[in-house]
Amino acid sequence: MLDKLEQVEARFVKVNDLLCLPETVSDQSKYAELMRELKNLTPIVETFREYKNTVENGEAAKEMLSEHPDKELQEMLELEIEESKEKAQELTEKLKVLLLPKDPNDDKNVIIEIRAGAGGEEAALFANSLFRMYSMYSEGRGWHPDVLSVNETGLGGIKEISFMIEGEGAYSRFKFESGVHRVQRVPETESGGRIHTSTVTVAVLPEAQEVDIDIDPTDLQIDTYRSSGAGGQHVNKTESAIRITHIPTGTVVECQDERSQHKNRERAMKILRSRLLDAEREKQNAEIADERRSQVGTGDRSERIRTYNFPQGRVSDHRIGLTLYKIEAIMNGDIDEIIDALITADTAEKLKSSEE
Repeated sequence: MLDKLEQVEARFVKVNDLLCLPETVSDQSKYAELMRELKNLTPIVETFREYKNTVENGEAAKEMLSEHPDKELQEMLELEIEESKEKAQELTEKLKVLLLPKDPNDDKNVIIEIRAGAGGEEAALFANSLFRMYSMYSEGRGWHPDVLSVNETGLGGIKEISFMIEGEGAYSRFKFESGVHRVQRVPETESGGRIHTSTVTVAVLPEAQEVDIDIDPTDLQIDTYRSSGAGGQHVNKTESAIRITHIPTGTVVECQDERSQHKNRERAMKILRSRLLDAEREKQNAEIADERRSQVGTGDRSERIRTYNFPQGRVSDHRIGLTLYKIEAIMNGDIDEIIDALITADTAEKLKSSEE
């Protein structure tokens, strides 16, 4: 590990030098690329330098211990040696985590797609609740959820919705939300007070850039139509809504949220690009039979990942055995505790795999 860290530190120094060159400063693309690399290297190098300093202090204390017979000084030096050893161990564990391969998508914006599953109108109402939960969480972090397309019901539910969240590290915070979310509650329309179980599926896609996936324009069928909203609202008299079909895969994307055909087309292409990239990643994962995939990192959207039980006031994440009795706070966007626990479990699984 120390050899690897020395290489990282040498690269850190080189990147800093490259950033000072006039030819780098004049090339905005190259400059931005090196700045991203520097940002990723900085926490590793800072921790490694702290580790080296700690080890050096411990070694210096050992030398002094052998040279000074004074009992009181020896006790102080022994304490310093022990503290240095403990701190060095802590920093070693931190470095192991920092050296884990980074998900290249972690810093990207994210596209979230929520679809009502089993449960009819109750599932659609819960889909709306999840959209509200993710929106409130995003806004609390200073991120803005931007609706790309939505299909509403007449009673305030959502059959399906696609929205983008722009913010540094957005994908890293949302990526474990993919899967089936189950809700257990008494519907407002249920006079008998019986608990219903409904499901909603969530798909989380990193926003794909044009450089991530190449789409041949001849593979696209683009149709325009008039958009319509719930209850007849926001109906366009012009054909501004867009439907794009990717012929080779049969992937269909619709976008009607904007009044401008150009904007709807641009947004639909963002969704299409991200879906195709996601499908490609799934295919690659399936082809690598011996790949060790983390319990929380599968992203399998057929998997029931979480239950929201309103009568008992609890939310349970089945992948890591976490149960929290604060459902109201969670539905209001207080989901950091769940997300942090999922990230910790995923990191622990990756560390275990790297050490085997």
